[in-house]
Amino acid sequence: MPELDIDRVFHALGDPTRRAILDRLCHGPLSVSRLAEPLDITVTAVAQHLQILAESGLVYTEKIGRVRICRIETAGFTLLQKWISDRRSLWDRRFDQLGDLLAEPEVEK
Repeated sequence: MPELDIDRVFHALGDPTRRAILDRLCHGPLSVSRLAEPLDITVTAVAQHLQILAESGLVYTEKIGRVRICRIETAGFTLLQKWISDRRSLWDRRFDQLGDLLAEPEVEK
């Protein structure tokens, strides 16, 4: 698997069909054909979406017999969580500094 890239994760999550696939997989592993059923798209199109999700570390697929089974992969979500956490920490510190600045008494001249 290639090194995970936050841009790939955001690209993967930017598509509503891929988000719908992830929502379905949150309830447990499914075959590609089962994923395609409610989406009203072809199995080939689902497979293309799954490739993007797999490259971003959000989905893992494996062939069991003649069926390809898909499940949630945590690596991409972990990368996303870290990216969000890093930015949130930065903004929390900035807001704390702003609060401290605004709480200082005004100096009269």
